[in-house]
Amino acid sequence: MTRRFTGWHMFAVLAAFFGTVIAVNFVMAWYATRTFGGTVVDNSYVASQEFNRWLAEARAQEKLGWTNRVALDADRHVMISTTAEGEPLAGLSASAVARHPLGRAADIPLGFALAGPGRLRSTTALPAGRWLVHLTVRSGSKDVRLIESLS
Repeated sequence: MTRRFTGWHMFAVLAAFFGTVIAVNFVMAWYATRTFGGTVVDNSYVASQEFNRWLAEARAQEKLGWTNRVALDADRHVMISTTAEGEPLAGLSASAVARHPLGRAADIPLGFALAGPGRLRSTTALPAGRWLVHLTVRSGSKDVRLIESLS
């Protein structure tokens, strides 16, 4: 003897299906709001208008031929080594801001002191964790902008 598939059975199937979908959506929304701490850009339209200028600046930066190495030393100070055609750059200076990738910690402005020919060391150590360091490295009237992920 077989049982009939009634409207109550169909209601149970639909309720289970949509209940699962709704539960998963709530869980995903909860995780999304708890793990994203900031914005990528404040105004995407304005950012799109700046895109071509950013590309031109990147091309000009590449033409300088600078090689930049950015790393953390044992004390978690940011170390920058900049060369052009294998030679350390003279008159080097830099400024930077370290930002937590999820915006959970306050930005840390970084100053730099000369650590040797073509080398700079930050005057402030970074706390433990991953940081995005937004750098501007200058030599004379030329500069490059970098974003480095350090942990």
